[in-house]
Amino acid sequence: MKLYRLLTGDDTAAFCHKVTDALNKGWDLHGSPTYAFDQANGVMRCAQAVVKDAPGTYTPDTKLGAQ
Repeated sequence: MKLYRLLTGDDTAAFCHKVTDALNKGWDLHGSPTYAFDQANGVMRCAQAVVKDAPGTYTPDTKLGAQ
């Protein structure tokens, strides 16, 4: 099955670690990262899509973060 996740977070080292962790668990980057200013909280927010091929059959109960 093909899995998709959109990782999001504030523009901090923690976001970079989240993406790095996914890459080290076999996820691949999908497209370019995006950035937007969250005016309500005064911070930049980041997003990066990742994809992964995994065994099994997808169901809505699939725990994407556990793959």
